[in-house]
Amino acid sequence: MKNYAGFQQRCLSLQADENADIGGMLEDEDDSSDDPNLQLELNVFRAQWMSELKPSPGTSDRLQRARGVKRTQDLAREEKATELFLRAVQEEQNGAVYEAIKFYRMAMQLDPDIEFKINYSRPPDADRGGGNYMEDSDTDGEIEDLLTYFEQQLTLESSFPKICTPELEATQTHISALPREILMYIFRWVVSSELDMRALEQLSLVCRGFYISARDPEIWRSACLRVWGRNCTKVVPFKSWREMFLQRPRVRFDGVYISKTSYIRQGEESLDGFYRAWHHVEYYRYLRFFPDGFVLMLTTPEDPLSVVPRLRTRNIRMDSVLLGHFRLSQETDNQTKVFAVVCKKKEDKATEFQRNRFCRRNQAPEAEHAFHVGLHLTSRGRQSFSKLVWIHHSCHITYKLTGETVITTFDLDRMYTPFFFARVKSYTAFSEQPL
Repeated sequence: MKNYAGFQQRCLSLQADENADIGGMLEDEDDSSDDPNLQLELNVFRAQWMSELKPSPGTSDRLQRARGVKRTQDLAREEKATELFLRAVQEEQNGAVYEAIKFYRMAMQLDPDIEFKINYSRPPDADRGGGNYMEDSDTDGEIEDLLTYFEQQLTLESSFPKICTPELEATQTHISALPREILMYIFRWVVSSELDMRALEQLSLVCRGFYISARDPEIWRSACLRVWGRNCTKVVPFKSWREMFLQRPRVRFDGVYISKTSYIRQGEESLDGFYRAWHHVEYYRYLRFFPDGFVLMLTTPEDPLSVVPRLRTRNIRMDSVLLGHFRLSQETDNQTKVFAVVCKKKEDKATEFQRNRFCRRNQAPEAEHAFHVGLHLTSRGRQSFSKLVWIHHSCHITYKLTGETVITTFDLDRMYTPFFFARVKSYTAFSEQPL
């Protein structure tokens, strides 16, 4: 009890001293702030605190070393992924698809974006080194003008550049030994009179020299003249003749335009009146254009599988076919229209006499039937100039005795469905004449 009472007295005395000290501090702050021990402790605490915040030299060195090691590991991983990816490319070229997939997977696991980090091209010693692909650092990015780039490469390789050089040693005469004029004549045979520009583009994939030759302005200018004639004397507003041929609206010659029409027709009633038949009628219209302005038009119920091969040439042996010519017209509203005049193939005099020798008394007056067709040329999806929409159809009957012409205009109802283009490879498989 004495100890507890003494402890209580000491606490009360300390509290009284503390209250007295606080009162003294409130009365005179300047006197208490000048205590040297308190200032010294405060300065020591600040210095220790600042030293803990600042990184030590050893810590910064460790961070730099860690970053360097990480960068080295990333470079090594990218090099290993590049090696695996190029090996996968080589295996795929050799036909080992499963091995290529394995290396592709390993490369993608190391670096998922390795496909977009590689610019690979064929080295000059590819044949001796196994045909490996190497990374080309000189051609980073996309080459805007590939034609100029190839021309500069050929000029730097030799003072007298050739169109192409043999990749392997040949015992016979290589095509590179031919003069440029002969090669350009061969290119014109590839295009042919049918304007097979697709074959010319495929030929340009052979090598750099063929790419340059396939971009020859004279070839594309001749193709434009065959299509538009006197209406294309200047390249403007296009940059080149090739761009004009590819972008200016025109009909296509490497296939046929097909229109399919179908409808339901009511049939006759049965004898007992119990039912009435309905007929589903289906027929096709075909339009085949030629570069010289000639056109074939055919309306038949036969399906395209049997009709399209017979439309390859203009010498078609079908009585129902209509022959004629067409022209392109570009209006002020930038709409390209196709106008064609077609008529039946004229019969020989002997055939006509043989057919009419038994009905000379009731012979019909001689007349010529001509059909005028107007179509609007548009594109369909990604296929350029692949759709023809009806805008006019009329029949002109001219009587030979009186010279009178009777015009009958047809109403463009739902029976006039649009034409859609279908490419036919056999139409350009053979070249009859050069461009």
